[in-house]
Amino acid sequence: MGPLLALASAVTYGIVDFAGGLLSRRAHFAAVTFLGQLGGLVLACVAALLLPADAIHPVDLLWGALSGVGSGTAMHFLNRGLSGGAMSVVVPVSAVTAVALSVLCGVLLGDRPEPLAWAGIAVTAPALWLVSGGGTDTGRGTADGLLASAGVAVQYIALAQAGPASGLWPVAAGRVAAVLLLLPGAARHTGRLRMPPALLVRALLVGAGAALGLVLYLLAAQRQLLAVAVVLASLYPALPVILGLALLREKVSVRQTAGLLGAAAATVLLTLG
Repeated sequence: MGPLLALASAVTYGIVDFAGGLLSRRAHFAAVTFLGQLGGLVLACVAALLLPADAIHPVDLLWGALSGVGSGTAMHFLNRGLSGGAMSVVVPVSAVTAVALSVLCGVLLGDRPEPLAWAGIAVTAPALWLVSGGGTDTGRGTADGLLASAGVAVQYIALAQAGPASGLWPVAAGRVAAVLLLLPGAARHTGRLRMPPALLVRALLVGAGAALGLVLYLLAAQRQLLAVAVVLASLYPALPVILGLALLREKVSVRQTAGLLGAAAATVLLTLG
């Protein structure tokens, strides 16, 4: 069940990143990010109420809040990169450092992956690097993707430290922290928040989808090793790349094709391991 939840999180995040990237090309990326966190807060609170917690511990809420700081940072830079960069570059780059840092942290915290899982972990980072173009893109999109990856790592590592007794309230605490982190910027530029109702609703839904992805990831992390949960959840770039190629007619290179095949192999190895 753990691997399936992590993969479901990856699929959810892949769809969210694609939709958020398209939206950031029609509205200001900062407004999309802030409104998205508001939508995520609503969904997280509803989910937390539907899944009662045994006991809400303050330390778990603090871990959730730290995760939310990572989420807010990640989405800010990711949406900024996607507002002008190619989906097939920005999104995969955002996962590379996140995978490496998260897996290293999991091992330091005591994770002991099986040999097959180690093989999957070893394949993932180079696969994502190849999907991103093998380092051939040096524009702002790549820089924003790398900055986003640090936030993704904090998001995953911190949320995995929250105990299962607190239910989904750490995710809700993270949405509160993310909203507070982004609020000063939104307050200084209120004009960015003025957009057609249809776009506003889409921004809220994108954020709700991101919160759903985190809920699925938290449930996965509670059922398996942190390193495996992070790596499986971090396969989300494959979907935006495929959608970017199919719907936006972005060009795919031989390196990116090899990377996508590597990501598929990593999924099989991590699931079996």
